[in-house]
Amino acid sequence: MSGSDRRTGRPFERVLIANRGEIAIRVIRACRELGIETVAVYSDPDAASRHVRLADHAVRIGPAPATESYLRADRIVEAALATGAQAVHPGYGFLSEQAAFATAVEAAGIAFIGPSPLTLGSLGDKLSARRSANAQGVPIVPGTFEPLPTDDAGRMDEIVREAERIGYPLLVKASAGGGGRGMRRVDDPADLPVAVATAAREAVQAFGDGSVYLEHYVEGGRHIEVQLLGEEGGRIVALGERDCSTQRRHQKLVEEAPAPGLTRDQRRRVHELAVQVARTVGLRNAATAEFLFSRSGEFYFLEVNARLQVEHGVTELVADLDLVHEQLWLAAGHPLSDRALAAAAAAADPVRHAFELRISAEDPSRSFAPMPGLLTRWREPSGPGVRMDSGVEEGWRVSGDYDPLLAKLLVVAADRPAAIARALRALDELETGGVQTTIPFHRWLLTLPAFIDADLRTDLIDRAWDPAPLREAAARRAAEIVARAAGPDAAPAQLPAAPPATRPGGEGSAGWVRPGSPDWAHAGRREATERWP
Repeated sequence: MSGSDRRTGRPFERVLIANRGEIAIRVIRACRELGIETVAVYSDPDAASRHVRLADHAVRIGPAPATESYLRADRIVEAALATGAQAVHPGYGFLSEQAAFATAVEAAGIAFIGPSPLTLGSLGDKLSARRSANAQGVPIVPGTFEPLPTDDAGRMDEIVREAERIGYPLLVKASAGGGGRGMRRVDDPADLPVAVATAAREAVQAFGDGSVYLEHYVEGGRHIEVQLLGEEGGRIVALGERDCSTQRRHQKLVEEAPAPGLTRDQRRRVHELAVQVARTVGLRNAATAEFLFSRSGEFYFLEVNARLQVEHGVTELVADLDLVHEQLWLAAGHPLSDRALAAAAAAADPVRHAFELRISAEDPSRSFAPMPGLLTRWREPSGPGVRMDSGVEEGWRVSGDYDPLLAKLLVVAADRPAAIARALRALDELETGGVQTTIPFHRWLLTLPAFIDADLRTDLIDRAWDPAPLREAAARRAAEIVARAAGPDAAPAQLPAAPPATRPGGEGSAGWVRPGSPDWAHAGRREATERWP
């Protein structure tokens, strides 16, 4: 049997989601569409969260620290058994790529919605994935193939010699997990010992595994990743690629699909390389193969994230496919659907373009520092081609215990320029209050000439981002709003020199908007949303 139109019934009766926030809600919605009951797990600060209220059942698993709740595999398995869940979906982060967790789930007689424990052990470990790719002749970035001896201070000289062999600049990277955690760039050999120790410590906190390795940093490269699906019978398909080059401190800020500027042959090449890597470990379910695309046009394998990615939604919008539905059916032993096979066949010839903007409780003007607090206002955008995957609501207290991601704003349109215009429009409709967010950064990015021209590289933000002019413009707008509110008889506010008036959304839109203009209310709302200064 093959094909989505021949699937009957439902893949599972009840599924536990071993995660929180927007990804837990995303999985709950997919389950509900297939008639599957859901079980949420939660820590103490998440007791009243949206994902808990949306689920059919909920189980407390511990206090706020993730190490005592969302990283407690034993408590999650106990919750699944106690509620009669037939399967566990790990989401992303936390335990999603831990082979030991998948093994514990399956040992309890429960299906794990993701790659097998063996695959997680082979691909979830970045070093193992590098070894597999190298053995198959897939081009890889120069680096080490074994964990660094971080537990032996006397062997630092050995690490230094290895770094010299690879060549600077280089990256210290965690062998487990992802999301930029446990990763440090090193340009000066004198900084290597601290970078290794810091990356290892961060990796332990984030993934429970402090193994790190070295990899050469390729200047000016792009981060391209390929969405994969595999079935029990051994068939593996690529559903298209995403460009994830817009990063800050190796953490993705914006993703898009397809990767702009690639030829059809280049798309087919990177799709084939991704399938080749996945085939070596018999991938089933969903995974993503990540590559570095050099300025000279070469693809170098980086790693495989053996789970659903944060940015999976842009592939869904371009491929017109629900990846979580596919995950659920594949985990129940069904083959790839007709829709998935059709999407794979068309992956090298995309007809739409999609963006994902990560809306986080961070201050972009202060190195994207997390900004926990009370979310006093939250109004989501809507309209054609707009999708919001969010885990918060007005009145929600953003905790400092977890990732500061609030929501993912996704847009899709016929081509890249139209998608950029749609994203700007959606950002203007998105209203927040109480905590600083990354919204002003996204507005800036979508009007940056290099971004508009798709001149993408992983260090673009480090090279181009300067928040000072934006903060100053916001201060002028705030002062003018206050002056107008005070009435016509009030003394004029002492403002710094302003640039010429422009319409929001046009060139120089971060600047002055004159009192009484049609854009006055718009500027006031924008100021409230951006919260600068």
